[in-house]
Parts: sequence; C-alpha cells; structure tokens
Amino acid sequence: MDVFKVSSNGPLKGEINVVGAKNAALPLLAATLLTEEEVTLRNVPDLSDIRFMVEILAHVGSEIENPEPGVWKLKATNLTHVAPYELVRKMRASVCLLGPLTARLRKAEVSIPGGCVIGPRPIDLHLKGLTKLNCQVEITNGYVHVDASKIKGGPIFLGGRSGSTVTGTANIVMAAVLAPGTTRIECAACEPEVVDLCNLLVKMGAHIEGIGSPELIITGVEKLHGCEHSVIADRIEAGTYIVAAAITRGDVTVKGIPANLLGAFLDKLEEAGVPLEVSENSIRVLPYSGSLKPIDCITLPYPGYPTDLQAQLCALMTQVDGISIITERIYPNRFMHVPELQRMGADIAIEGPSAIIKGASNLSGAPVMASDLRASAALILAAFAATGDTWIQRIYHLDRGYERFEQKLSALGAKIERLSDKDMPKELLLD
Repeated sequence: MDVFKVSSNGPLKGEINVVGAKNAALPLLAATLLTEEEVTLRNVPDLSDIRFMVEILAHVGSEIENPEPGVWKLKATNLTHVAPYELVRKMRASVCLLGPLTARLRKAEVSIPGGCVIGPRPIDLHLKGLTKLNCQVEITNGYVHVDASKIKGGPIFLGGRSGSTVTGTANIVMAAVLAPGTTRIECAACEPEVVDLCNLLVKMGAHIEGIGSPELIITGVEKLHGCEHSVIADRIEAGTYIVAAAITRGDVTVKGIPANLLGAFLDKLEEAGVPLEVSENSIRVLPYSGSLKPIDCITLPYPGYPTDLQAQLCALMTQVDGISIITERIYPNRFMHVPELQRMGADIAIEGPSAIIKGASNLSGAPVMASDLRASAALILAAFAATGDTWIQRIYHLDRGYERFEQKLSALGAKIERLSDKDMPKELLLD
C-alpha cells in the first residue's frame, strides 16, 4: 500500500491546470445509460472513482472505449437492471445508476453504496423522489428494488435536514427525463455539477427548464440520443491548490477554473487576507508577509461554502493568528481530519458541528492516517507548514478524487513523495 512522505515546504511557485470535476463526471457517466446511442465525454479526470464507475457501467451492459486520455465513448445497448454489491460497494456515487436504469428499463436493482466514511449520507430523498414519480420502491437484502412500470411525472420536494441533495437531484432528474408527463422538482440542488448534468441531458434531447435554480421543470420525452460533452472544471481540486499556495505563502496561478464556480470559497480567503488575482478563467495566489486573519465559516449547499473544501480551510486556519470557527452544516461529523491535525500539534476543539481552531500552531511532522478523500488533501497541506517529515497513510482515498496530485504539486516545488509503506519506518506505522 502506498504512503506519502511530505516535508516542510517553502513557497510553492508556478502554474497548475485543473482537470474535469469528479463530482460532475460520475453522474454524467451514469447518464449515458439513458440512450442506446453513443455518448462521448471529454475532459474526464483519470481517477480511481472514474475507473470504478466505468467498471460498473460495463457490467450493466455499456460498450466502452477510451480512445485517448480524458475521452470516453459509451454506448448502452443491451442493459441489465442489476448493479451488484461487489461493484457498488466501492463508491457512493454509483447510486447514480438508480435514476437512469429506472428511466430506461422501467426497473432497477441497485445495491446500497459505499464511499468515504464522513457520517450518515442516507439515500432516503432519492427513494422519496422515485416514489413521487409513481414507482414502487423496496429495500431488501441491502438492495434498492424499483418497479417503474407505472412511472409518471409529478411534483417532488427534495429538501432534507441539510438542505438539497446533489446526488438525489441528479438521480431524480435522470429518472424524470424519460417519464411521461411533467415533473416539478422543488428544492433541487443548484451545484455546478448538477447544472452540468442538466446541460448534457438537454444535448441528448431532454426538456428541462430552470437549470441552475432550486426549481426544475422536466417534461418527459420518449427517448434520448447521443451527443458529445465536456466535463466542467473541478472547483474542489482548484480550491485545494489555492489553499496549498496560501499555506506556503506561495505564488501560484491555478488555470482552467472559472472564478464564478468558487464564489463563497474565494470570499472567505479574501476575508482572511489571502491576496488573490482573479480573472475569468484563472486564479492567482500572491505571496504575502505577516499573518492572515481568522474567519467564521459555515458550509452550506451551493452557492454557499462547499463542504468539500472545509478540511482544507481547517488546515490553513491552523496557521492564522486568532480563533477561527468552521461549522459543518452538510455532514456534521465531517471532522475526522481533526484528530490527525492534533497529532501534528494543531489546537482544535470540536463543539457540536463546529471546529474551534486556535491558530498560529507550530505544527510538526508526524505519522497520520487519512480517513477520507478531502481529509487526505488537508493533511498534505498541513504537512507543508509543519517542521520535519509527515507520513500519510491510506492515501488511496486521495486517488479517488485528485489526478496526479503529487506530480502536480512537485512541479510547483512541493516536497512530496509517493512511497510504498515498506519504505516507511516501522515504528511510525499506525494500525
């Protein structure tokens, strides 16, 4: 198993390009099941999650080609309605097969998925939405069974305790585009990744109004056709590199990311005093002296501050004079990076859904364990600001969501190596 060895780092410098968004590409791949014609997706990132999804699509009957890096051609001709546990367990986003299989085959049998352990992420809103589309839904033996023989459009409210549901919205939109009648989804997720999915579906012949708003009106059509589509840029990858530049006081330009995808995130960095040059399709972090300012941040559904950039901000705030408060409203238990940051010397207390960070910590290198995808990135960022070497285990989490992470950062001057755990000092290995 691989580990990262990360050493104390000076300022990162240079340019870095953002790839396609994982959180957009996964539902886009699932959407190709809605037509028997070929769909070509471009700017698809090379990630383990993408490979898992492609494996699942091949199992349910898609013919798949990968003619060049970042390009996938998919043709779903002879489909089966069953997505088994041994494949679906690897990745939570595989639940996005539920909508297109239901719509295309009028039945689905999908195992309840796995994924990062960041707290409860039930699929009750997915099932509620399908029920509102007049489907019969049952859960038995760990599988969701859907009978959609009488599917039809109707009004659906998709709000939950933490607001809208991104994957739930994606699933219900995909189920509704081939359902007779009109579906009105209220409290739909407005995330750019949902917008990207809707734009693909429109290219395929779907009728969707209100794209980008909390109310989507979908008029069902009889069939969809093939098309070509390019995945939007990954705003979370871009935000991670921006924090890497800020925590090292570097001079880095992140290219290929429309600034409007990162509004709330950039607002918080500017509030903290991070000097930024923002243009239409790139963001530059400028070197600075002195200390940044503490912030009070709450994660919220888009266009609020993204939960997937919460851990990275937490790492940055350990280096800021004063007390910062980060409150997690999407996944209240998403603070498993905190004990690992504490191992490195961070002064952080958890009070309910909030992390209270007493900044200006003198972090030191330590063996730490990555618990999930974004926590992995946060630990690497903190290691740049720590003295000595930090060994990060379970980095397979990181490979789920970042393409060539260590190579890209190394090109900016980062001291980061991917090694075998056999190269790690035995006394540092964690259970």
